[in-house]
Amino acid sequence: MPSKSDIEYQIKELKMDYMNLQGDIEKLESTGHNDQVTQAEQRLANMETKLAELNKQLAAL
Repeated sequence: MPSKSDIEYQIKELKMDYMNLQGDIEKLESTGHNDQVTQAEQRLANMETKLAELNKQLAAL
């Protein structure tokens, strides 16, 4: 089982990746790359699920 600090680090890292991907999506949308936007949005959804799991693990500690 990961430690509290490990989970907190994973959460911070995931949040940074999430914010970067949001910026990438905005750039893709502005340049008309809709197929890549859809893929990136799916990655965001996966990140949200993972973030919820990590927060649940953190709360259980």
